[in-house]
Amino acid sequence: MMLVEETPVPTTALPVAELKAHLRLGSGFADDSLQDSVLESFLRAALAAIEARTGKVLLERAFAWSLEAWRDDAAQPLPVAPVSDISEVTLVDRNGTGTVVAPSAYRLVQDLHAPKLAPMGSCLPTIPHRGQAEIRFSAGFGAEWGAIPPDLAQAVLLLAAHYYEYREDTGLKGGCMPFGVTSLIERYRPMRLGFTT
Repeated sequence: MMLVEETPVPTTALPVAELKAHLRLGSGFADDSLQDSVLESFLRAALAAIEARTGKVLLERAFAWSLEAWRDDAAQPLPVAPVSDISEVTLVDRNGTGTVVAPSAYRLVQDLHAPKLAPMGSCLPTIPHRGQAEIRFSAGFGAEWGAIPPDLAQAVLLLAAHYYEYREDTGLKGGCMPFGVTSLIERYRPMRLGFTT
Protein backbone atom coordinates (compact mmCIF):
# COMPACT_ATOMS: atom_id res chain seq x y z
CA MET A 1 0.00 0.00 0.00
CA MET A 2 1.22 3.48 -0.81
CA LEU A 3 -0.41 6.82 -0.10
CA VAL A 4 0.82 9.78 -2.14
CA GLU A 5 -0.14 13.40 -1.53
CA GLU A 6 -0.75 14.79 -5.01
CA THR A 7 -1.33 18.43 -4.06
CA PRO A 8 0.62 20.18 -1.29
CA VAL A 9 -0.84 22.57 1.26
CA PRO A 10 -0.75 26.01 -0.40
CA THR A 11 1.26 28.64 1.47
CA THR A 12 -1.73 31.00 1.41
CA ALA A 13 -3.75 28.52 3.53
CA LEU A 14 -1.19 28.49 6.36
CA PRO A 15 -2.00 30.75 9.35
CA VAL A 16 1.33 32.60 9.50
CA ALA A 17 -0.30 35.77 10.87
CA GLU A 18 -2.10 33.77 13.58
CA LEU A 19 1.15 32.09 14.60
CA LYS A 20 2.89 35.49 14.78
CA ALA A 21 0.12 36.75 17.06
CA HIS A 22 0.30 33.57 19.16
CA LEU A 23 4.06 34.02 19.57
CA ARG A 24 3.57 37.76 20.27
CA LEU A 25 6.11 38.70 17.61
CA GLY A 26 6.51 42.40 16.97
CA SER A 27 4.63 44.03 14.12
CA GLY A 28 4.68 47.29 12.22
CA PHE A 29 8.37 47.02 11.30
CA ALA A 30 9.87 47.15 7.82
CA ASP A 31 11.10 43.55 8.15
CA ASP A 32 7.82 42.05 9.43
CA SER A 33 8.00 39.20 6.91
CA LEU A 34 11.60 38.26 7.76
CA GLN A 35 10.53 35.19 9.79
CA ASP A 36 7.65 34.13 7.55
CA SER A 37 9.51 31.27 5.85
CA VAL A 38 10.68 29.92 9.23
CA LEU A 39 7.16 30.13 10.67
CA GLU A 40 5.77 28.48 7.55
CA SER A 41 8.16 25.55 7.93
CA PHE A 42 7.16 25.07 11.59
CA LEU A 43 3.47 25.25 10.65
CA ARG A 44 3.99 22.59 7.97
CA ALA A 45 5.85 20.38 10.46
CA ALA A 46 3.14 20.83 13.10
CA LEU A 47 0.41 20.15 10.54
CA ALA A 48 2.16 16.93 9.45
CA ALA A 49 2.64 15.80 13.06
CA ILE A 50 -1.01 16.40 14.00
CA GLU A 51 -2.21 14.65 10.83
CA ALA A 52 0.06 11.67 11.54
CA ARG A 53 -1.17 11.33 15.13
CA THR A 54 -4.86 11.66 14.28
CA GLY A 55 -5.16 10.16 10.79
CA LYS A 56 -7.09 13.30 9.84
CA VAL A 57 -6.22 15.54 6.91
CA LEU A 58 -6.67 19.11 8.13
CA LEU A 59 -6.38 21.17 4.93
CA GLU A 60 -7.99 19.69 1.83
CA ARG A 61 -5.68 18.02 -0.66
CA ALA A 62 -5.77 15.37 -3.39
CA PHE A 63 -4.34 11.91 -2.70
CA ALA A 64 -3.58 8.75 -4.66
CA TRP A 65 -3.65 5.43 -2.80
CA SER A 66 -2.60 2.13 -4.30
CA LEU A 67 -3.14 -1.32 -2.80
CA GLU A 68 -2.77 -4.90 -3.99
CA ALA A 69 -5.82 -6.42 -2.29
CA TRP A 70 -9.07 -5.26 -0.68
CA ARG A 71 -9.25 -5.77 3.07
CA ASP A 72 -12.89 -6.75 2.55
CA ASP A 73 -14.78 -7.04 -0.75
CA ALA A 74 -17.83 -5.47 0.90
CA ALA A 75 -16.06 -2.20 1.82
CA GLN A 76 -12.49 -0.90 1.81
CA PRO A 77 -11.57 1.53 4.63
CA LEU A 78 -9.64 4.53 3.33
CA PRO A 79 -6.30 5.46 4.95
CA VAL A 80 -7.19 9.01 6.08
CA ALA A 81 -10.27 11.04 6.96
CA PRO A 82 -12.41 12.98 6.31
CA VAL A 83 -12.77 12.11 2.63
CA SER A 84 -15.02 14.40 0.63
CA ASP A 85 -14.83 12.83 -2.82
CA ILE A 86 -13.51 9.79 -4.68
CA SER A 87 -12.55 11.04 -8.11
CA GLU A 88 -11.33 7.80 -9.69
CA VAL A 89 -10.79 4.08 -9.09
CA THR A 90 -8.46 2.34 -11.52
CA LEU A 91 -7.59 -1.37 -11.69
CA VAL A 92 -4.04 -1.89 -12.93
CA ASP A 93 -2.84 -5.27 -14.19
CA ARG A 94 0.67 -6.66 -13.67
CA ASN A 95 1.79 -5.11 -16.99
CA GLY A 96 0.77 -1.64 -15.84
CA THR A 97 -2.34 -1.36 -18.00
CA GLY A 98 -5.09 0.49 -16.18
CA THR A 99 -8.86 0.18 -16.49
CA VAL A 100 -10.97 2.94 -14.94
CA VAL A 101 -13.90 1.61 -12.92
CA ALA A 102 -17.24 3.23 -13.73
CA PRO A 103 -18.27 5.64 -10.93
CA SER A 104 -21.67 3.91 -10.87
CA ALA A 105 -19.94 0.77 -9.48
CA TYR A 106 -18.84 2.30 -6.17
CA ARG A 107 -19.70 4.94 -3.61
CA LEU A 108 -18.06 6.83 -0.77
CA VAL A 109 -19.28 6.08 2.76
CA GLN A 110 -18.37 9.26 4.63
CA ASP A 111 -17.27 9.04 8.24
CA LEU A 112 -15.15 11.33 10.41
CA HIS A 113 -12.94 8.45 11.56
CA ALA A 114 -13.26 5.64 9.01
CA PRO A 115 -14.53 6.56 5.53
CA LYS A 116 -14.92 3.64 3.13
CA LEU A 117 -15.01 2.81 -0.54
CA ALA A 118 -18.11 0.62 -0.88
CA PRO A 119 -19.62 -1.18 -3.88
CA MET A 120 -22.99 -0.25 -5.30
CA GLY A 121 -23.60 -3.99 -5.69
CA SER A 122 -22.50 -6.87 -3.49
CA CYS A 123 -18.72 -6.52 -3.80
CA LEU A 124 -15.91 -4.30 -5.04
CA PRO A 125 -14.42 -5.04 -8.47
CA THR A 126 -11.75 -7.76 -8.53
CA ILE A 127 -8.15 -6.53 -8.46
CA PRO A 128 -6.12 -8.30 -11.18
CA HIS A 129 -3.68 -11.02 -10.05
CA ARG A 130 -0.36 -9.33 -9.23
CA GLY A 131 -1.98 -6.01 -10.06
CA GLN A 132 -3.33 -3.22 -7.90
CA ALA A 133 -6.15 -0.79 -7.37
CA GLU A 134 -5.41 2.95 -7.48
CA ILE A 135 -7.87 5.22 -5.71
CA ARG A 136 -7.76 8.99 -6.18
CA PHE A 137 -9.64 11.06 -3.65
CA SER A 138 -9.88 14.42 -1.90
CA ALA A 139 -9.54 14.57 1.87
CA GLY A 140 -9.55 17.33 4.47
CA PHE A 141 -11.86 19.48 6.55
CA GLY A 142 -11.68 22.28 3.98
CA ALA A 143 -9.42 24.41 1.81
CA GLU A 144 -9.20 27.33 4.26
CA TRP A 145 -7.77 27.47 7.77
CA GLY A 146 -11.18 28.47 9.17
CA ALA A 147 -12.68 25.13 8.06
CA ILE A 148 -10.53 23.16 10.52
CA PRO A 149 -12.19 22.34 13.87
CA PRO A 150 -11.01 24.97 16.38
CA ASP A 151 -9.38 22.48 18.75
CA LEU A 152 -7.27 20.96 15.96
CA ALA A 153 -6.34 24.42 14.66
CA GLN A 154 -5.27 25.41 18.18
CA ALA A 155 -3.22 22.21 18.50
CA VAL A 156 -1.34 23.07 15.29
CA LEU A 157 -0.59 26.59 16.54
CA LEU A 158 0.56 25.28 19.95
CA LEU A 159 2.82 22.68 18.36
CA ALA A 160 4.25 25.13 15.80
CA ALA A 161 4.97 27.57 18.64
CA HIS A 162 6.63 24.75 20.61
CA TYR A 163 8.82 23.91 17.61
CA TYR A 164 9.70 27.59 17.18
CA GLU A 165 10.53 28.19 20.84
CA TYR A 166 12.61 25.02 21.19
CA ARG A 167 14.21 25.06 17.74
CA GLU A 168 17.73 24.98 19.22
CA ASP A 169 16.99 22.24 21.76
CA THR A 170 18.45 18.89 20.72
CA GLY A 171 17.78 17.16 24.04
CA LEU A 172 14.15 16.24 23.35
CA LYS A 173 13.86 12.66 22.19
CA GLY A 174 11.07 10.29 21.21
CA GLY A 175 8.83 12.76 19.38
CA CYS A 176 7.26 14.16 22.54
CA MET A 177 4.34 16.55 22.22
CA PRO A 178 3.31 19.15 24.78
CA PHE A 179 0.44 18.01 27.02
CA GLY A 180 -1.88 20.75 25.73
CA VAL A 181 -1.47 19.45 22.18
CA THR A 182 -2.08 15.80 23.06
CA SER A 183 -5.20 16.66 25.06
CA LEU A 184 -6.62 18.72 22.16
CA ILE A 185 -6.12 15.96 19.57
CA GLU A 186 -7.10 13.01 21.76
CA ARG A 187 -10.73 12.79 20.61
CA TYR A 188 -9.63 12.74 16.96
CA ARG A 189 -7.21 9.85 17.32
CA PRO A 190 -8.34 6.58 15.72
CA MET A 191 -9.85 4.06 18.11
CA ARG A 192 -8.49 0.55 17.97
CA LEU A 193 -11.22 -1.95 18.73
CA GLY A 194 -11.04 -5.68 18.53
CA PHE A 195 -10.22 -8.85 20.35
CA THR A 196 -6.83 -10.44 20.74
CA THR A 197 -6.34 -14.15 20.89
